Amino acid sequence: MTLPNAHGQPVLETGGDDDVIEGPLYAPGKRLFPQAAHGRFRNIKWTILVITLGIYYGLPFLRWNRGPGEPSQAVLVDLANRRFYFFFIEIWPQELYYVAGLLILAAMILFLMNAVAGRVWCGYLCPQTVWTDLFYAVERLVEGDARRQHQRQAEGWTFSNILHTGYKHILWLMIAWWTGGAWVLYFADAPTLVRELATFQAPAVAWFSIAILAVLTYLLGGFMREQVCIYMCPWPRIQAALTDEDALNVTYRYDRGEPRMSLKTGLAARSHGQAAGDCIDCNQCVAVCPTGVDIRHGSQLGCVQCGLCIDACDNVMAKINRPHGLIAYDNENNIKRRMAGEPAIYRIVRPRTILYSVAIVLIGSVMLARLVTRPTDGITIAHDRNPLYVVDANGSVRNAYTVQIVNEQDQPRELNFSVEGLKGAQVQVIGVAGQGPLFPIEVNGDDTRDLRVIITGPMSTPKHASIKVTFSVTDPLRKTTMSATDNFKTP
Repeated sequence: MTLPNAHGQPVLETGGDDDVIEGPLYAPGKRLFPQAAHGRFRNIKWTILVITLGIYYGLPFLRWNRGPGEPSQAVLVDLANRRFYFFFIEIWPQELYYVAGLLILAAMILFLMNAVAGRVWCGYLCPQTVWTDLFYAVERLVEGDARRQHQRQAEGWTFSNILHTGYKHILWLMIAWWTGGAWVLYFADAPTLVRELATFQAPAVAWFSIAILAVLTYLLGGFMREQVCIYMCPWPRIQAALTDEDALNVTYRYDRGEPRMSLKTGLAARSHGQAAGDCIDCNQCVAVCPTGVDIRHGSQLGCVQCGLCIDACDNVMAKINRPHGLIAYDNENNIKRRMAGEPAIYRIVRPRTILYSVAIVLIGSVMLARLVTRPTDGITIAHDRNPLYVVDANGSVRNAYTVQIVNEQDQPRELNFSVEGLKGAQVQVIGVAGQGPLFPIEVNGDDTRDLRVIITGPMSTPKHASIKVTFSVTDPLRKTTMSATDNFKTP
């Protein structure tokens, strides 16, 4: 049987299952005017919108005292000095494995959310959803709700409509501009950059970055909207492969809703002992959907699981004195159980969710343990590649290395540098007095120091050899040592 979807395109329903197959891969549809929804899930979305946007716009202005000479912005990506600051945490370039760990952790959390409640990320937390909700709110504030917007579209370009449309786009552009500007503030001192922007003294790269991000926000939130969710985002396709039959999704309970009929016809049918579903075909679930999906056709790619159709349906059920929950977070298995006279079963805790939860705890614990116990100094070695070695006139062999010593403490430190592993070798550190075995090295606070090290092997060094040598940095006050190894090459 074929039914039209919200865009007027044919939808094919297959068999007894609720699988839905739409004909064209892409077909232009009419502009959507979602009706404002009111209820529990809409309030949750408003709360999340306020919290997430408040964090996004306000976090760059939050201060954090790291001591003299250190940036005071709580969250800062300092590209110039190759640092990432997050409150008391400071990430160096060689510690990017923390970023990789956070990405893995985020993926596991996303998988867990999908296993519990489907596309709950898409419906409540996705930036596209949050900003689209904000743009919708501005649009309704200026142009009215869905019915008034339909009227304005039918009226055409009257003076009043031009005025309201222009005002709406000005507000959209202001939101888009501040959205792009807030992102740039994470890469520079926020109060300073805001002052430079206000006085037109900001660098060109700041203006260019804000403009690009503002245009993207304006287009994605104001015009593309549901098209991003349906056609551009890969997550709907991915989550479809990750979900299972026990995941809770926004579901039309057709065991209760069918057969559909008008309120008056349904009351008459019940009075005569005939079957009548609770669905009165009011289409309010479609009217509030931000992607134009009719949830009564089953699970669909366009459904972002936002729950607004639940609010709309519950409001209608309250008016006609029927129980809430005709549309709810449920799954197909429970519908079939109820139709068979069996109780519904909700299996939030199952092997899939346990596996994801254990992975989250394990990854988070490893990252936290590494963060707490990470050393405040370090050493890396880079052997010269061209040439690998140099043979002196007396037959001795020289190898050259670049050694980088890291001091992650705020204060300067006096460290002892040494090289071991090649007996009888002569070690020279360019710019540092002495011939070893310990070379005093001063490294500034929160800084690195590069050393040029020349090792000359004795005449007795074996030929065609690759001898391991150990480079060490010792803090005599803290009694700690950091080491790294490399090879001494001979002809």
